[in-house]
Amino acid sequence: MERPLAPDRVELLTPDAVRAHAADGLAALLVDAVDGGASVGFPAPLDAAGAASWWLRAAGEAEEGVREVWAALDGAGRPVGAVTLVRAGAANGRHRGEIARLLVHRSARGRGLGRRLLAAAEAHAAATGLTLLVLDTQTDSPAERLYRGAGWTAAGTIPDYAADPAGVLRATTLYYKRLGRGLSGGSEARPRP
Repeated sequence: MERPLAPDRVELLTPDAVRAHAADGLAALLVDAVDGGASVGFPAPLDAAGAASWWLRAAGEAEEGVREVWAALDGAGRPVGAVTLVRAGAANGRHRGEIARLLVHRSARGRGLGRRLLAAAEAHAAATGLTLLVLDTQTDSPAERLYRGAGWTAAGTIPDYAADPAGVLRATTLYYKRLGRGLSGGSEARPRP
């Protein structure tokens, strides 16, 4: 990937925009993450068709209001980063969401895109009534530094939780971040949009 023509921008994608980017930019982003050793749910090698298929399912979930997708787009409008927010489906968990698949292409790292994507998802979550976010990441991965720096709290580590792309079982650390008051103490979460 070439350097961007203009500053990178972070956008909340519509389901149609996710579909439009699925076969090229978003698929390439996911393949790059797996090729780079990121433990994001896929064994290596991940082909472009498999990655595009995952993004097409994510677009369907976005249409249903279950998942939201942000992309960092370079000056040419190509995705160089992405993050998703998955809303809890259980009636007693509608105050929380999960940050999933925070990805930045290896060629675009060092520009603050991971932090900007995470901040966009957090701000949107808070603005739409979520008061608690959770995520998991491979223990001792570079992502842990990002999450801690953004104010996330480690809740614990589970050994041998998930296989990395090479198939090696790795520990996973669970994180959470409070965005506001929860359901205890008489407070109610705002309704989902």
